[in-house]
Amino acid sequence: MQQGKIINDPVYGFIQFQHPLLLQIIEHNWFQRLRYIKQMGMAPIVYPGAIHTRFQHSLGACHLITKALSVLRSKGITISEDEFIGTQIAILLHDVGHGPFSHALEFTLLDGITHEQLSIQIMEAFNRQWHGQLDTAIAIYSNTYPKQFLHQLVSSQLDVDRLDYLNRDSFFSGVSEGVIGYDRILHMLNVVDDKIVIEEKGIHSIEKFIVARRLMYWQVYLHKTVLGAEKLLINILKRAKELAKNKVELFASPSLSTLLYHNNDNNKAVSLELFCSLDDTDIQSAIKVWQSHNDEVLSRLCNMLLQRKLYKVQLLSLSESNTIDQHKERFLAAHPSLANHIDYFVFEGLTSNNTYDATDENILILQKNGLVQDLSSVEHALINDTLSKPITKRYLCYTLP
Repeated sequence: MQQGKIINDPVYGFIQFQHPLLLQIIEHNWFQRLRYIKQMGMAPIVYPGAIHTRFQHSLGACHLITKALSVLRSKGITISEDEFIGTQIAILLHDVGHGPFSHALEFTLLDGITHEQLSIQIMEAFNRQWHGQLDTAIAIYSNTYPKQFLHQLVSSQLDVDRLDYLNRDSFFSGVSEGVIGYDRILHMLNVVDDKIVIEEKGIHSIEKFIVARRLMYWQVYLHKTVLGAEKLLINILKRAKELAKNKVELFASPSLSTLLYHNNDNNKAVSLELFCSLDDTDIQSAIKVWQSHNDEVLSRLCNMLLQRKLYKVQLLSLSESNTIDQHKERFLAAHPSLANHIDYFVFEGLTSNNTYDATDENILILQKNGLVQDLSSVEHALINDTLSKPITKRYLCYTLP
């Protein structure tokens, strides 16, 4: 059996995976599927370089958590070998439940089930296959393991998932505002009372991390063109599901066809084998064919996406008035046959960005005098009550006639 694997990562350089179980998981076809799922959904339509995948992100997050655990061990924190490997596996598989186009189609292909729920189901399937070797990883991922700080490394307001995706998404999109001092943050980690804390001299790196996340959301993840493209993709699948429900024939890969035509209300009954055979290519190939479908709504939506004739998007404050009725009238004047389907072409909704949630599992600062304090309450800290409040905006999507 292989004793290790070295991978040349564009963000971190050479990263290494040594434990045999890690190598087995990486080579499994359910994990390899992540090679064909874009990390940033529809963002490449605005940022052409952002074509990296969930596979790259998962490997990068595992690399960072390995460094974090080593730093904590060097500071006298007791972490057994089983806990070390379990935490690595938990972060390696944290995104394995993502469907095509990552967050863009979550709740669209499968109603009411999150990628986190699918991830845990996949981990449990792996655990049966490898005779209980993932027990610790599942407990850490599910936050049922006695050492809470291990779960915080995997999922919290300061986890290695966020550290990797900010750095990686910034690298591939070319948006420098997302660059963070991840190495500095990792070396400032410590544990007090079973909670992850940041040593006081690392506070400015944490502030930069939080501000970078805020800027990346408005500039990249919630960029109005990206938002419009994602809503267009969602509407394409929504229309396809409506047609499938009415037994209209649609081209689709076997896996996508099963979800469209044979999926019932009990989505949890969908087999993992079926779900784990789906990736971006299933959706992309279907859309290429659907652009010629005789359903006017589906074909028009697909052509809009393929020809980059996307929704026009306006971001508005909650108090601003919009012109949705005018846009509906203008569109229907040109396309009266689509009167019963106007909501596919003109609609509104809400989007929000929360920089730092002071009511959630807080980021704690370990001061030089030994006291532990929440980041937002540290004197002269950049992250204060103002930045701790979520910003919610309305969006208006409309189609030009």
